[in-house]
Amino acid sequence: MPAFTFRVESLIAAGIILLVSFPVHEFAHAWAAYRLGDGTAKMFGRLTLNPIVHFDPIGGLLLLASSLTGFGIGWAKPTPVNAANLRGGHDSEGIVAFAGPAANLVLAALGAIPFRLLIAAGQGGTDVPIIAVQVLAYFVLINVALMIFNLVPVPPLDGSKVLFSFMSPRQMHQYRPVLEQYGFILLIFVAFVPILPGQETIFGFVFEKLGVPIVNTLLGHEVFG
Repeated sequence: MPAFTFRVESLIAAGIILLVSFPVHEFAHAWAAYRLGDGTAKMFGRLTLNPIVHFDPIGGLLLLASSLTGFGIGWAKPTPVNAANLRGGHDSEGIVAFAGPAANLVLAALGAIPFRLLIAAGQGGTDVPIIAVQVLAYFVLINVALMIFNLVPVPPLDGSKVLFSFMSPRQMHQYRPVLEQYGFILLIFVAFVPILPGQETIFGFVFEKLGVPIVNTLLGHEVFG
């Protein structure tokens, strides 16, 4: 199956991300925190799927703009969590952090279902709107990208809190302040500095080796490569 070229389709998918993926991601954080004893997000009105509540102007506009290049990156308004209120200490903080990326994977899997149905219908002779197929493929791609990117173990991403949850209190006391102080610089380095052969970034390499196979597996076709 040939790879897709995205223009209008990617913008439509990015809009769906703003309306669905980002709100679900942040709601998952809020819900996990609430279930584990922290009502901070609920107090601030974030225990909801309302996309307006979770919208971040800079992150949202960046997603729409970068989607024109065929690969979107952006963010929603971070969900407030008070780790001191969580039952289980910093272990629970890791669970709350992991809930967001896990929600994106679930959304990717759900988006792959109608994609497969449309492809099957098209192979059966039914006239299928190609734009719908492309939007669904790109929706799956972005959600998997969001999952993997957010699991990068660098502050302020969710993966850093997942990493800290596996550390002993002594290790966390030793490494967390350093990682949080230089996290943004590390994140820029990982995501945007092309240090690998072929002018590839570390995240680009990880996504190519891990994310693309996940996307193609979910879609059931070699759509991206």
